[in-house]
Amino acid sequence: MSSATHPFWTTRGSINLAHDYAELVKLRVTTLIVMTAWTGFYFGAVKSSVASLTWTLLHALLGIGLVSAGTAAFNEVLEREADALMQRTASRPLPARRMTLLHASLAATLMILGGTAYLTLTTNRLTALLTLATAVFYLTVYTPLKRLSPLCTFVGAFSGAMPPLLGWTACRGRIEWEAIILFAIVFLWQFPHFFAIAWLYREDYAKASIRMLPVVESDGRSTAREILLYSLILIPVSVAPTLLGMTGKLYFWGALLLSATLFWFGYRLSAAKLPATSSRSKAHARALLQATVIYLPLLFGLMMLNAAAS
Repeated sequence: MSSATHPFWTTRGSINLAHDYAELVKLRVTTLIVMTAWTGFYFGAVKSSVASLTWTLLHALLGIGLVSAGTAAFNEVLEREADALMQRTASRPLPARRMTLLHASLAATLMILGGTAYLTLTTNRLTALLTLATAVFYLTVYTPLKRLSPLCTFVGAFSGAMPPLLGWTACRGRIEWEAIILFAIVFLWQFPHFFAIAWLYREDYAKASIRMLPVVESDGRSTAREILLYSLILIPVSVAPTLLGMTGKLYFWGALLLSATLFWFGYRLSAAKLPATSSRSKAHARALLQATVIYLPLLFGLMMLNAAAS
């Protein structure tokens, strides 16, 4: 077969392969991870008062991005059977049989190991070790726990909150209080975000036996309480960067407004006192999800803007 007729070498074949890889590595999620890692690096650079860190930043984001992409890909390898049962994931490359298991597994392994090696060579061993440990924890603890207990959301939040801390260590070479605060903000933000997703796709998760809280307790009360609790704690934690001298007053008031607004969306869902199966409650959950998607980029963007101006 000539190269001109081989699907891989055609323009359409290349586009389809690129699209499959984007789904395999969960490109949107990986992009958000890289952006939050950038925030951590940025504040580490501000504290260091060093301007010539451009190449280190690029190395850090590339390495963290590669490991994150590989972790997402390996997650799809491990969950391919569950993905085939859910409408929202059935079209992914593995359950749709557009990519072989061997192909996906090799790509995932190469990205994780290659990204870790790259971080070791271009940033520091601490960042490489923490990044690899995050990937291993996500795949070996969080992923199987999803089929066993609703505690998976709490456990998985530790891995999900690591990117800004990794960005910080890539710049500073150590863990400091500012990095822990950035970690805490992302950690708390994940609960309203992922509970809103689980609320919306409860039926899908139930089909795949994924024991998210809205699946285990369909009345929605426990989920609503969790959303309110973590959203409430997020309010004082989100303004902590100002108290640590990382930002100015503009960020303080902006963070207060953003966090209070996010809490209000969670309160509206809770106050409706509707089961997770209700179409009206799903509308509130969708609004909460949209609020969380907007919240984090705005919060970190304001944080970086105010730090640059202060």
